[in-house]
Amino acid sequence: MKTNKMCALVGNLHRYDELLPLTERRPLATLPFDGKYRLIDFNLSSIANANIKSLFMVFNEGETQSVFDHIGGGKEWGLDGIQNSFFIQIYQDFIRRGDNNSSYYDLVIDYLKKSKSDYAVYMGSKILVNIDLRALLHIHQAHGNDMTVVYKRVPKDKVYKQDILLTLGENNVIEETTLAKDAEPAELVNLSTDIFIIKTSKLIEILKQKQADGILGNVEAFLRERIGETTYAYEYTGYLNNIYDIPSYYSANMDMLDPQKFNSLLYSSQKVYTKMKNEVPTYYSESSVVNNSQFATGCLIEGQVENTLVGRGTKIYEGAEVHDSLILPTNTIKSNAVIKYAILDKDIVVEEGVHIEGTADKPVVVRKGSYVTEDIIGG
Repeated sequence: MKTNKMCALVGNLHRYDELLPLTERRPLATLPFDGKYRLIDFNLSSIANANIKSLFMVFNEGETQSVFDHIGGGKEWGLDGIQNSFFIQIYQDFIRRGDNNSSYYDLVIDYLKKSKSDYAVYMGSKILVNIDLRALLHIHQAHGNDMTVVYKRVPKDKVYKQDILLTLGENNVIEETTLAKDAEPAELVNLSTDIFIIKTSKLIEILKQKQADGILGNVEAFLRERIGETTYAYEYTGYLNNIYDIPSYYSANMDMLDPQKFNSLLYSSQKVYTKMKNEVPTYYSESSVVNNSQFATGCLIEGQVENTLVGRGTKIYEGAEVHDSLILPTNTIKSNAVIKYAILDKDIVVEEGVHIEGTADKPVVVRKGSYVTEDIIGG
């Protein structure tokens, strides 16, 4: 007899122009993080650690290639077992089904029914957390509310204009929700993480009603609008970052150079899994000078690197300097080039003597596949 079984849904529909050009060819969920991870690894790992065997993911059309490349068969997150299953759906397919007068929510409803789960967990993609979903389930059951939403108390500068802020009453029951752009100024706010848990039967009921009413939308929007007096707010106390623009993405990565934040996110009781690659270790030549930096595997380091995160297979040649930057995989930085406060996307070549420099508040972003032969000074 099954008890307390969960299924999971992960959404990645929102496009943030403030993250361009990093999200031109990939969704936010597959942005590289801390050298060897992708942001979606944290959702997938939370799901794996809770022993959830059924997963449904929705992405925008044209953004799924990097998802398939990274997830593959799902082995790293235990999604390839006989009893496990995961599905990737294109959101625009829902819209086309609606245009053809089809039952556009049938795919999700069918998934929820076949999961044979008591509860459904929904997670968005832009909030970076490492959450124990089993603890969330236990809290939800203990309070007996209609739905539970996860929140964290954060400074106002960690909030995006379309985020939901919560006003809490007695026993952490939600009294009111406010769109961040309409909220009164405050130093600290209760930020909804867009992580919800609800009875699977109730979510099916919501989707059937929306379909009957001819309302086209998505699960996240429906759960947001359902927040009310019967919704309990569960406080997440671990590391959190809200990624919606270039500075927030840069800041989240740079946080990993702080041992306390690094350990809080990556070395809590919740293990984080990612796609494994069989590569040689990073090689540091005698000419290399490295301070407070992290490197993935397969790199060649001959130059100076300080306060920087370096992705797999990157080459930094003798005489080159890299400071306070985020270097994504398979980049080449040639001799005497200088990189400061920058984000280099994948497969970039920086020619000898070139300077790329931004500021801590506005790092320079170099587009994927660029061949840089002239200085780029921004900020």
